[in-house]
Amino acid sequence: MNKKKWAVGAAGLLLSLSLAACGQGKTVATTDGGKITQEQFYDKMKSTQQGKAQLQQMILNKCLEHEYGSKVKQSEVDKQFDQYKKQYGTQFDSILQQQGMTESQLKESIRNNLLLKEAVMDKTDFSNKQLEKQFKKYQPKVTVKELAVSDKDTAQKAISDLDNGTSWKDVAKQYGADDTTKKNGGQEVSFDNSTSGIDNSVKKAAYKLNNGDYSKEPIKTQNGYAVIQMVKHPKKGTLKEHKSEVKEQLANERLSDQKTVHKVVSEVLKDGHVQIEDSSMKNILSGYIDTSKK
Repeated sequence: MNKKKWAVGAAGLLLSLSLAACGQGKTVATTDGGKITQEQFYDKMKSTQQGKAQLQQMILNKCLEHEYGSKVKQSEVDKQFDQYKKQYGTQFDSILQQQGMTESQLKESIRNNLLLKEAVMDKTDFSNKQLEKQFKKYQPKVTVKELAVSDKDTAQKAISDLDNGTSWKDVAKQYGADDTTKKNGGQEVSFDNSTSGIDNSVKKAAYKLNNGDYSKEPIKTQNGYAVIQMVKHPKKGTLKEHKSEVKEQLANERLSDQKTVHKVVSEVLKDGHVQIEDSSMKNILSGYIDTSKK
């Protein structure tokens, strides 16, 4: 969710910077020792690294929204948010708290990343050679039922029961580590080759299975062992059929490349005709564009 230097800051800081631009005489707080005005608060915040980083992010977001806002639907943001909640389960709230974020801030961060991905797809080239290379790694999204267990022996017992004709549902009910797994016949997981948070060992085993098949050997994972059953394994097809997905995977990889992101951000800011009105902040984007008044 991070974008190197362009990290999402606290909502309180965002509010202070946006309000400081108008009504500078308004009071933020009063004490027995005197009052603190928005102008004083703004002057203090703009001299900090956190304040500068937040202003950079706000400027970039304005430019991205103007250029690509219509291409990022709220349903995409909500879908990715729900995936995070499902991935982290009962730990979601505590992880969010550790990151110092609210749900609305996480959704804002997701939207910012989707906007930046649109910019990467727009402002970088995708040659046929690059697409063909990525397609060799590409796997369509598959859906499996996963039975996670703590040790190899338990996984092997589950596989032996399946080999002897016991149904997947009954095996999951017997060996499932929690009530949800027992009730639902394992955890249903969907992923493609680029999905994060899925053990590579699970991906590798899954891509060898046809619909209805299950893994014949215990799969070692970061948290123990797993047995999986293939629910839906579509055919890989051709590059022509999956060009948009392959291009999107390449764009996601480029989002992790600092040099590429720097170049794209510079172009987005230049196209946004950014001008810094506060002379004390005139060099805030000097690493990206020249914002001095002509």
